[in-house]
Amino acid sequence: MYPIEELAALRHPLPKPGSVTPEDCYADACEQVGEQRKEDALRLEAASDGLEVDPLLLALEDLKAQKDAVDAQIRQLLAYGREFHGSRPYGLEELARAAGYSFSGVRTAYGETEISQVTAQIGREPNRPRRDTATDSR
Repeated sequence: MYPIEELAALRHPLPKPGSVTPEDCYADACEQVGEQRKEDALRLEAASDGLEVDPLLLALEDLKAQKDAVDAQIRQLLAYGREFHGSRPYGLEELARAAGYSFSGVRTAYGETEISQVTAQIGREPNRPRRDTATDSR
């Protein structure tokens, strides 16, 4: 069994000396991370006891869910940049660089699902008509 406090420490690392600006706030930043660790440890312990699941597996599942949510947001932002932004869409190279995708990866990263989600979120249709594409795989 993994001590829950160690998992919380891994999930909430202390800031490195010199990384906090202004420097006199370093102790406060460390104290804040300490509080985050305590709260996280309590949540992990309660969830693992209630679900009878290993806390390490819960922590990994939580991070995977966060990663999936961020990936979905990136796909929506790519759709926005290509389909909704201004009179000219962002270039594939520019978006690829910013998102950490390849040029062709941007082109295939989003589909009709993400375009529909962006449409619903911002309340307007894309700026340019979509070409007929194959069935969206998402």
